[in-house]
Amino acid sequence: MKLKAGLIGCGRIGTKKHLEAVIKNSDLLELTAVCDVVKEKAENAANIIEKSGLKKPKVFTDHRILLEEPLDFVAIATESGKHHDVTLDALNAGKHVLVEKPMALSTKDADEMCSVAEEKNLKLCVCFQNRFNPPIQELRKKVELGAFGKIFHAHVAVRWNRNKSYYDQASWRGKWSMDGGVLSNQSTHAIDLLQWMLGGNVREIYGHIANLNHPYIEAEDLGIGVVKFENGSVGIIEGTSNVYPKNLEETLAIFGEKGTVVIGGLAVNKILTWRFENEDSHPFMDLPDPETVYGEGHVPLYENFAKSIIENKAPYITGREGMKALEIILGIYQSSLENRPIGFPVNFSTEKMKTVTRKESESL
Repeated sequence: MKLKAGLIGCGRIGTKKHLEAVIKNSDLLELTAVCDVVKEKAENAANIIEKSGLKKPKVFTDHRILLEEPLDFVAIATESGKHHDVTLDALNAGKHVLVEKPMALSTKDADEMCSVAEEKNLKLCVCFQNRFNPPIQELRKKVELGAFGKIFHAHVAVRWNRNKSYYDQASWRGKWSMDGGVLSNQSTHAIDLLQWMLGGNVREIYGHIANLNHPYIEAEDLGIGVVKFENGSVGIIEGTSNVYPKNLEETLAIFGEKGTVVIGGLAVNKILTWRFENEDSHPFMDLPDPETVYGEGHVPLYENFAKSIIENKAPYITGREGMKALEIILGIYQSSLENRPIGFPVNFSTEKMKTVTRKESESL
């Protein structure tokens, strides 16, 4: 018996990657309902499913009405600022939830989402699909085997371009209340990978943000962070949307006493350096770039989440696990705002950044 699923939010990521994942996992699930406040977007999503040869889902413009349907789970691909409220509505309606990144825009909201899911014994999974990239999986195996010995430090760099036409596509982009900036939106996947490889338990963070090239948005287009982990490792974060004239790269580098790995490409999809004792190369050095920075991970992400429901086990990226990258990002924001290192745990929200003007953010 297939799971019945609903998609809430039929914009860019919803139609490009979530529908692809639904279609390629049609042996496990059936998309029976789609929802968007713009009816034409929901109808477009329904038509894409039908044209793929699958049964056309019902169309809704109010997610609360969609949640009255007999669904096993919903995927939430709305604006980031709506993730918390829609997730709680879905959990309270008894549905498992797969939510896009970032799962929320405050630590309080993210914690509430996790707590409600736990109280109701429902699955909550966050869309960090790059964890499923084959090179990332190979790196993770080495980390779990202890092949690096002590990991000294890691570095992530998201060097992309987001111009005015990108922000003109949706009014919520770049707003503190709905989105945040290059760290919250574009760099959250890389930050998740960094904390995952370094052990996840953060002791302290120091950050700097600035808006150097985007006067038409509220949030940052440059974000820098230094993260100290409890195990002694240090993480360095660089995120920018100012690269001329187009996206350059997303890289993750790990440096240990017995190993060095650098993974790059358009979406951390290609091994650039692979050095361990008696190992100086890897077959995944020749992998092609995906068509977009979204990569190809939504398909295995959906498969894992569906099987977690069917087999009643934890999904690969639980709500608590997905919260870790958000806490680092919010720690960078708080550190930049208050000009001091921030200890963990963090209690912060992007709403507190609303008082920062562009001129002030340039000097943070």
